[in-house]
Amino acid sequence: MRRTRPVALLLAALAVAAALRAPRARAADAAEGLPPLLPRALLFGNPDRANPQLSPDGKRLGYLRADDTGALGVWVRTLGADDDRLVARGGRRGIREWFFSHAGDAVYYLQDSGGDENDHLFRVPLTGGDAADLTPYPGVKVGVEAYARETPGEIVVGMNRRDRGQMDLFRLDATTGAATLLRENPGGVVDVVLDRRHQVRVGVMAHPEGGSVMHALRVPPGGGEPVWTPLKTWSRDDQVMVAGLSADGRTLYARSNVGADTLGLVSIDVETGATETLASDPGVDAGAVLFDEATGRPQALSFARDRARWTVLDPALRADFDALAGLAEGGNFAVASRDDADARWVVSFQADARVPRWVLWDRARKAATPLFSARADLEGARLAAMRAVDVKARDGLVLPVLLSLPPGVEPKGLPAVVLVHGGPWARDRWGFDPQAQWLANRGYAVLQVNYRGSSGFGRKHSLAGRKEFAGKMHTDLLDALDWATAQGIVDPRRVGIMGGSYGGYATLVGLTFTPDVFACGVSIVGPSNLVSLVESFPPYWRASLGNNWFPFVGDPSVPQDRKDMEARSPLFKVDRIKAPLLVGQGANDPRVTKKESDQIVEALRARGGEVEYVVYPDEGHGFARPANRLDFYGRAERFLAKHLGGRSE
Repeated sequence: MRRTRPVALLLAALAVAAALRAPRARAADAAEGLPPLLPRALLFGNPDRANPQLSPDGKRLGYLRADDTGALGVWVRTLGADDDRLVARGGRRGIREWFFSHAGDAVYYLQDSGGDENDHLFRVPLTGGDAADLTPYPGVKVGVEAYARETPGEIVVGMNRRDRGQMDLFRLDATTGAATLLRENPGGVVDVVLDRRHQVRVGVMAHPEGGSVMHALRVPPGGGEPVWTPLKTWSRDDQVMVAGLSADGRTLYARSNVGADTLGLVSIDVETGATETLASDPGVDAGAVLFDEATGRPQALSFARDRARWTVLDPALRADFDALAGLAEGGNFAVASRDDADARWVVSFQADARVPRWVLWDRARKAATPLFSARADLEGARLAAMRAVDVKARDGLVLPVLLSLPPGVEPKGLPAVVLVHGGPWARDRWGFDPQAQWLANRGYAVLQVNYRGSSGFGRKHSLAGRKEFAGKMHTDLLDALDWATAQGIVDPRRVGIMGGSYGGYATLVGLTFTPDVFACGVSIVGPSNLVSLVESFPPYWRASLGNNWFPFVGDPSVPQDRKDMEARSPLFKVDRIKAPLLVGQGANDPRVTKKESDQIVEALRARGGEVEYVVYPDEGHGFARPANRLDFYGRAERFLAKHLGGRSE
């Protein structure tokens, strides 16, 4: 029997309340041409369904969906039947990462406590029952490193149980969780590759001063214990990201930009280190790689400057990909899951003005059966299109920018929000974006700038961000805003800035370094002092800092770096803030600790500045719980409406 979900009841109540309290506002909206207000719960509440996966035998489909408490849990149905059942409850924070057992008798999921990012691995039988914590070690972080169908009885995990700064490898009994040490981290190993028998074959070691060495684990000619043998070396300006290993263990596949500007897909001979480029694009980094589960060889590779395109490496998939491209209707598609026989796929489709949806793809018949969409109540809603444009920065660097405009109104003299992505080694992508849709629906032009330092656009674009925190990384945002203003799209008197993590830092930089540009700012888990930020990073990050934070931002143990980091920190320029500020923080954030928000809020309040501050005691780096998301975005919506003049639910 199907139950009425609490989210559905909440949405119904919101709709009734909105209809009763705001008939005049709705009439005004219609006159302005804007579509009806989308309830925040439709964008920031739990999805209807998400993360669907096929069981290895292809007989069952699992997916995430809210349980009767409102938390995302794992549901399973038999394909072709209407027997959906809740298998794993999500607890207070809900489940996000999960997978089927190869034995076909259980599901596994990873979950932390209150956002502390110390994930544990849980197991629940498909027949139901309580979740068993297979890694019940307080304060220990767990990551799944290997789970091969050839060895269904064990899972290899990394754990920092011995040393919080090092991840050692353990074999776990896949049913009981009994742990056996597989290999201790000798120090500095940040990535490992295991074969189908769960033997370690390759490890990547990061140098404290930058650069990395790829080692093969080999038995010496005279026998004995395997030893690490150098295979490939690269500098801190290079990137090599392991993607997979062939089933025979002889060939490693990686995304690499060694000797090139952009990341391409390469093969590396595990014995000789000989490298061959399999596919690349001079304008954009290689993205997702689809592998043949039987052979371990790559079959297709995506590239996405804006809309994604696939390079098919295996001719056996050409007909499938051609057919799926037609079904995508100009949007993006990706293979989300495959059964062991490779007869059925779960395929996702996404576009800018349509919510994500999934189909079951029958390879023999080349036919798609619809499964579900992420947010059914948004199907048919009038959503904002996302336009990809290139804007030149003041020094000539080309910035990939995404622009979302309120549907139904002339794009002239609009209030605007510069929505800054986190990372900074991340990127904004073309497609359905709940934050962009929310802001556009409220009447704002939304600018998402892939500023220098962002990933995905090649080495030159990334390295241009080195030591440019609060410098050119910030003026890139201003240059994109100037472009939109020159086009007549944006009213420069009504511009806000908003973002999370690095985007929160960018917000604080915007209000301190350029206090006359922005009318308000919204900082979510944003660093205020680069020195205290780096000094508080989790211990297991330390091995990698020489390849990212130290060369890009600075090493606070170096006096000149420390001085420069303080000069680029908003905390020390808080007296320049003129515009109102809204700050959101998770109390348990291990990346940007609560201190980062506390200290700038306290300093601003001491000077009589206008600041609203909310801390969620059960959150970490961002807001995972729907109740917290709805609360914060409600605050943000009212804040932006007050200071920029947009709409509010």
